[in-house]
This record gives sequence, structure tokens and C-alpha cells, in this order.
Amino acid sequence: MSRLHDPFRRGQLAIAALFLSLGFQYATWAARIPAVKADLDLSAAEVGVLLMAAGVGAAVSFPAVAWLMRRMGSRRLALLSQLGLALLLLALAAAPNYPVALLVMCADGVLVGCLNVAMNAQGAALEARHERNTMARLHAVFSAGSLLAALLASGMTAATGSVMAHFGVAVVLLAALGVTARTGLLDEDAPADRPVTADAEATADAKTPAGAPACAEPEPARRRWTVPSRLTLWMCCAMVFGTVAEGAMNDWSALYLKDVAEASAELAPLGIAVVSGMMVVARLFADGWRSRWGDGRVVLLGSAVAGTGLAVALLSGGVAPALAGFACMGLGIAAVTPCVYAAAARQGSDALTLVAAMGTTGLLAGPPLIGFIAGASNLAWGMGAVAASAGAVALCSTRIRWTAPAPVAQSEATPA
Repeated sequence: MSRLHDPFRRGQLAIAALFLSLGFQYATWAARIPAVKADLDLSAAEVGVLLMAAGVGAAVSFPAVAWLMRRMGSRRLALLSQLGLALLLLALAAAPNYPVALLVMCADGVLVGCLNVAMNAQGAALEARHERNTMARLHAVFSAGSLLAALLASGMTAATGSVMAHFGVAVVLLAALGVTARTGLLDEDAPADRPVTADAEATADAKTPAGAPACAEPEPARRRWTVPSRLTLWMCCAMVFGTVAEGAMNDWSALYLKDVAEASAELAPLGIAVVSGMMVVARLFADGWRSRWGDGRVVLLGSAVAGTGLAVALLSGGVAPALAGFACMGLGIAAVTPCVYAAAARQGSDALTLVAAMGTTGLLAGPPLIGFIAGASNLAWGMGAVAASAGAVALCSTRIRWTAPAPVAQSEATPA
């Protein structure tokens, strides 16, 4: 069957368009923060609050996203939030003053929360329907979207200083991605797996009438919010620690190379490049690893490699060990979020929404936390906390009920 008519490939392309959109939209406005700062005459502190507004919007969007997922489903929510994020670029470019810009960025954070949950729900549904892994590769496409946006920003900045012109071109590209996504998204979300515990089994036995067949179908789940299970809470912990490590490496690796490892100004930016590059490569291959070894083993071994590699590099000191440790972190932590998202989606939309909100919280709180530790001691201890966060992911992964490895076609063993 050709890839054009393969239902899995068609769905994969549509969902990848959503991941590409989110990475592209985020990096587009982030790349023009200096221009927005100049246009609105903002101070450095005001820029910091502006950036935080997007994170706060995403973090507090959890109740709204949970309600919207139950009401609309992931397909409609994904398409509407993707369109909204495109239009918010124009709103930011046209913002007449700082308060309006803050409102735009807060709304951007809310829609990012919506799209993040909806597109991961679509990816998990695609895996469940076709029993083929793709989540890690979809997250690699997100990173590719950020890279594409950076290249476009560089070209548009050289061509024109107009933020509106730049964002106008970006909106056209986002509209094209929205059309691509619309043609292949799934109508139904992934079915939720109910965790089986001793208490749950005892309750089920108590409620089962005598003589009823053991395989009787459960009553349809009510569409309302329920208290998170212990399994979901362990997933939240794994996501928080994983995103703390991921976000802190992006924000602090260059400074560590310059101030602690005493790298030259030319070598310092290589920290971010090494981490990001290894994450993209790992995510391209991680679906094959998931099929061979299972999500649980990939997360456990990956986070152990990330934490151990970075810890050894910090103890060794020097530029070369630091870059090797950063490579270990990027390689090992890359598959954590795709695997945890997939596991959370199998618990239902509420679990996925909560886990996604915790991931945003980790990205928001991680870099300042590392800065606080560095201020109280030094940056080496701060990066040590990043290594400890990766170790915490390994611990949490042992408490999560993972599914068995999904069968995978030969063509899925290597990147498409």
C-alpha cells in the first residue's frame, strides 16, 4: 500500500502537522521578542513578565482544557487551538501597549495548553488504533518546527524589520499546516485503560451480581472530572522531573560552559546545540526502541543514562566532559515526554490534561529553580539538581504501569 493511501501514514502526517505548528508558532514569536521589546519600549523586567505570562496561561489552563476535551474531543480542539495560535501572532504584532501584549501572551499559553493536550491525544489514538509507535517521532517534528521558525525569523529579519510582515508569512504557513492536519486527524480519542489494583478488583467483585459473567462490559464512564489515581500522579511526577531537566538544560547549559567549564565564547552555545541535536536524533529512533524494549524500559534506561552521564561530567569538570554529559542528557531524556504522554492518554483525557499541565509547570519552574540553587551555592550544584531530576524520572518510571511493546512494521524501525 502506498504511503498516500496508508491510513496510519495519513494520520501520522496530519498529527505531525499539529506538532510542527506548535513548535513553529512558539519559536516564531520567541525569535522576535527583541523587536517586540523595542516596539513597546519594555524594560528587561517587563520582558520577563511577558514571557512568564505565556507559561502561566498554559499552567492554569488545566481546568478549561479538561472541560474542552470532554466537550469537543481532541480533533476539534486541536484544529481550533491551532487556528487561534496563528491569529494570536497577528494580535501580538498589533498590540498597542504592554497590558494588551500581556493578555495576548496569556491567551497564547492557554491555547498552547489546548493544542498540547489535543495533539498528544491524537498521537496516542493513532498508536492505539494501528498498534504502531509514533509518539517520539512526532515530538521530533515539534523540534523541527522550532528550527524552521528560527530560519524563517532570520531571513525575515534580514529582509524587513516589520514584525507584522514576518508574522503574516508565519500565519500563511500555519494555515497550510492546519489544512494538512484537517484531512487526516482521527475522530475518536484513544480508549482509556483502567488501572487494575487490588482495591479496584475487590470493589468490582463486590458490585458484580452473583452469576454474572466475569467478562461483563463495564458501564460507560461518565464524562466528569474524577480524582487522579496514584498511577496518574506518578506520571505527573515523571513529567515534572523530565521537563525540569529538559528545560533547565536549554536555559543553563551555555552559561555552565562559560562560567564553570571556562569555555570560550565561541564554544559556549554548543551546549544548547548538543542537547537539542541529540534530542532530535533520539526522538527519530525512539519509536523503534519503544517497539523493541517497551516504553517503561526506554524511560528507565534513558533517564538513568541522562542522570549518570551528566553527574559524571560535572564531577570530571572541563569542556569536553561537559559536552559529553550534555549529549547523554539529550539522548536519555528525549523519549521521556513522548512515552509518558502516551501512557497518560491511555488513562483518559483528564489524566492526559493533568500530566500535560504538570509538564508545563516543570518547564516553567525548572529554570528558576536551578537559578535559585545556583545563587545559593554555584551553578555546578544547580546542574547537579538537573542530574538528580533525571534520576527521579527513573524512580517514577518504576511505579508506572506501562503497556507491552507494540508490534511495528519493518519500515517503522528506522526514521521515515
